[in-house]
Amino acid sequence: MLEILYPDIYVHSLLQIPLEDLKARQIKAFILDLDNTVTRWNSNELQAEVVEWFKRIKEQGFKACILSNNGEQRVVGVAAHLGIPYVHRAQKPRRGGYYRAMARMEVTADETAVIGDQIFTDVLGGNRAGLLTILVTPIDRKEFMGTKVSRSMEFFVLRRLRRRIARENRPRQ
Repeated sequence: MLEILYPDIYVHSLLQIPLEDLKARQIKAFILDLDNTVTRWNSNELQAEVVEWFKRIKEQGFKACILSNNGEQRVVGVAAHLGIPYVHRAQKPRRGGYYRAMARMEVTADETAVIGDQIFTDVLGGNRAGLLTILVTPIDRKEFMGTKVSRSMEFFVLRRLRRRIARENRPRQ
């Protein structure tokens, strides 16, 4: 039952995403959360390594689109700076925003991965839409009050996820 809350990949940051592995899985596009995934919460400032990561993925032929529950004014500046499309007021974890993002990039679910920092929005929504899901550690601890509430529930899912990863990575005898 909890499978819908588990990401396919769990990494510390965008910079640790295994791009070559994703290419081998025929992934061609990324749908990315904005707050605490691409930028700090409620900030339009992009870290240099994040800008470089977006440059690298584009050079490798990947497409990208920001998917955010924020209003357009919050999202448009970052998307424009990165030169990628966006979907605002996405209502994650509902599937509609994910489908709109895929349509903007002209890719299918089999070709798309979702990257985000929240289990109950990014991972749940991506799994519901049939996408590969990648969970990253939040960039910063500062966040929306509603997110802080869901983080308390995420704790239990993350604990089970970490135990599962430890079991899977344990040497077999």
